[in-house]
Order: sequence, then structure tokens, then C-alpha cells
Amino acid sequence: MASLDSHVLMKLVSLFLSTLFVTILSSESQCRNFESIISFGDSIADTGNLLGLSDHNNLPMSAFPPYGETFFHHPTGRFSDGRLIIDFIAEFLGLPYVPPYFGSTNGNFEKGVNFAVASATALKSSFLEERGYHCPHNISLGVQLKIFKQSLPNLCGLPSDCRDMIGNALILMGEIGANDYNFPFFQLRPLDEVKELVPLVISTISSAITELIGMGGRTFLVPGGFPLGCSVAFLTLHQTSNMEEYDPLTGCLKWLNKFGEYHSEQLQEELNRLRKLNPHVNIIYADYYNASLRLGREPSKHDTCPLVAV
Repeated sequence: MASLDSHVLMKLVSLFLSTLFVTILSSESQCRNFESIISFGDSIADTGNLLGLSDHNNLPMSAFPPYGETFFHHPTGRFSDGRLIIDFIAEFLGLPYVPPYFGSTNGNFEKGVNFAVASATALKSSFLEERGYHCPHNISLGVQLKIFKQSLPNLCGLPSDCRDMIGNALILMGEIGANDYNFPFFQLRPLDEVKELVPLVISTISSAITELIGMGGRTFLVPGGFPLGCSVAFLTLHQTSNMEEYDPLTGCLKWLNKFGEYHSEQLQEELNRLRKLNPHVNIIYADYYNASLRLGREPSKHDTCPLVAV
């Protein structure tokens, strides 16, 4: 996923964060505080894992300015010039910023642990590679979950303590899945071909949530995807003189955004199914898609620059 400008990100967060946790609190039988955050995902939630996994002679761009310049005043491994959505969530909950599991200097994960890695996919990298989609890293959602399970003895000790830890945590499941689509789209693969991946991605996310429920998880925040048609990279790659391809309100590519809507719809349907199967579990859908799109539709209202299709 592309990096996020801190000014735009703060606007995005303000659109949904103030109401997001009303859903959490209203759906809990008793309002309670979360003791930690457990995070999985890609660059949208990566607080430094890719940097921690990288060779010192081949560091990611998040290791260099301008990344980190507006808030931390130095690169932290975040793909943003400031904070990420997960950072704002931690602040809202009164918790410290969630440390990356890989390359963490202090190893203190009592209040949270983050396994999200930039460029991560939901599906196994081997599965995608077999279909000709190049994946730069083998840190899929399944790999992240496997490492989390292997780390539990160090994180929480006894199985009963681990179950309590997971049950008292807010589990951030993503954003994950965008790169499963980004990689083939960057290779100009047909839309119908990429669309075949959607049910597989949704099933993988669902399986991870189900496994964590079995481990004691009680509260999940599951983000949808962003509007891919508003991505500068895709606007450049799929530039066309046919203005019918663009949304006149946002300048975004309509066909790519419709694809993003399809993913979000399928994800929400699956989350509804999981809620029915697990009525004791709180599963919250975070609508990143429409929150982001509002910035493009009302740029002056949110003090952002409109996209221009040229």
C-alpha cells in the first residue's frame, strides 16, 4: 500500500474514529477498557516490522525521510510522514503506540504487539507466485498468525494467561488483502482474473478471525479496503483520455472503485455470518473505503486537494 500523508490521514481518522468506538462500547454488555492491541495487516498498520525484518544494506524507503518527519521527527518504519490509524486508535484507548514484533528494541509487549508488515498479503505468497503474481515478502496473514501463536509463551506465559490477554485485547485484523489485488493490477492483469481472488481473500480473513476467537478473542476491528481507483499509482498506470472512466466528483477510476466496493461488500457479508455464529464476540467493521472517498468528494470541506485526472 502507498504511504499516507499525515494531514490527509488525520482527516480520514476524524471521519470515523469518533464514532467507531461508540459501536464497541454500545455492543459490550459492560463497558470495559482494553488492556492491549494485537495487530495484523500490511503497511497501513506496520509500525516498523518491515524495517526490523530488512537487511541493513537494503532498507525500505520507510527508513528514510520524509517518512516520520511531521510527528516522530525521524523515520520509524511507518509508511507515513506521521502517525498511522493504529496510532490514533492507541491514543484514543489510552494505550502506548503498538510496538512492532520484529526488530523491537525493548521487547515490551504488555500493552500491545504488532505483526503487520508492509506489502503483506492475505493469501499465501506461494499461492500468488504460482499464478504469476510477484510478492516481495513471505509474510502473509497466515504467517503473521503463526508467528503470533509461536510467540505466546514469551508474550503471556501460561495458556490461561494467554487466553485472558487475547480476550482483553482489541484485535486489529488489517487492513489486509489490498496487496493481493495490487500486485496483479500492477501487472495489468484482467479485472475478471483479479476478481476471482476476492472470495479467497475474504475466506482467509474469516479463518484468521475464527482461529483467534478459538484462542479467546472477543473484540475485533476489521477494516475494509481503500478506494483503489483513487490511488495515484493506479491513476497513472491506467491513465486514459476517456473521461467516462473517471468519477466526475473525485477524479478516481470508477471501475477500480467498483472493485473495491465489491471486496467491502463481500467482507461485510462474511463478518455478518461470523457474528451470527459467535454472538458473544464483538466484530466491528471499519469503513475505510467511504471515509477515504469523502475526502475526495468534499475536498474543500476537509481542507484537502482534489484529485485531477489528466
